[in-house]
Amino acid sequence: MNEEKITRNKVEDFLYHEAALLDQWKLEEWLRLLTQDAVYEIPSNDAPDSSAQDTLFLIADDFIRVKARVKRLCDTEAHAESPRSRTRRMIANVRITECEGNNLSVSANFSVYRYRRNASLRLYVGRYEYGLRITRKGLLIAKRRVILDPTELGTLGAISFIL
Repeated sequence: MNEEKITRNKVEDFLYHEAALLDQWKLEEWLRLLTQDAVYEIPSNDAPDSSAQDTLFLIADDFIRVKARVKRLCDTEAHAESPRSRTRRMIANVRITECEGNNLSVSANFSVYRYRRNASLRLYVGRYEYGLRITRKGLLIAKRRVILDPTELGTLGAISFIL
């Protein structure tokens, strides 16, 4: 894939594939889309451009912590996601914002509809910021940052799934 030009359509297809894996709760397969040095971040909505080094984040995981999160979520004893949430992701306005060597910066708007038994529908809206890497295996996620738009996170409930 290194020889092949990466287009926005290819990036969109990759993001749609990722969304489908997450919606279908194929978390182990989703993990294979991440590089071994990947990070997954959700900054607080009052400081979306901050760094996890000096600001409190909702989630600031390296690959090992993401892998542990997936293991917990797939455990049948995981009360936070038992029964599992049903989600439907919509991805829009995908843009390649930078391309340097084998690294791409990509942004996309999203909405995630979340359904849980005995709970009202939750809607998460915001922007994804990706650091994608072109490898022999194809595109992989080196960085996945979720910027939430709502100013009041309390109404969204616990984020116990991969947003």
